[in-house]
Amino acid sequence: MEIQPKQNTVKAPAEWFTGDVYFDVIAGARPEPSRMRVNTVRFTPGARTAWHTHAVGQTLHVTEGLGLIQSRGGEIVEIHPGQTIYTPPGEWHWHGATPTDFMEHLAMWEAIADGPETTWGEHVTDEEYTRR
Repeated sequence: MEIQPKQNTVKAPAEWFTGDVYFDVIAGARPEPSRMRVNTVRFTPGARTAWHTHAVGQTLHVTEGLGLIQSRGGEIVEIHPGQTIYTPPGEWHWHGATPTDFMEHLAMWEAIADGPETTWGEHVTDEEYTRR
């Protein structure tokens, strides 16, 4: 058994997020065969990810607040505490807080042996974000 110390909270990079977003790494790089990654991600009102995909999919579990999520070409859906969302491999999507609420979720995905785990695209525009 290994009890790991808490890592510092990190401000998310502006090239991948709009607004103020912070994350805590819960499960980062582990020795093989584990490939699990888990972050707690906190979005301030109006903050959101850029469009992105995951090589082997992503699971989100909302822990606090109200959020929004959209797959490319789909409707924007409001997400609530206790809900779990799975995005399959290669599906372009974004997620974040509503304009008036904070939102926190656990983000869970797997590392891959070669190539990027996440492919980042363009930022979600204000027009895209408010289209509901």
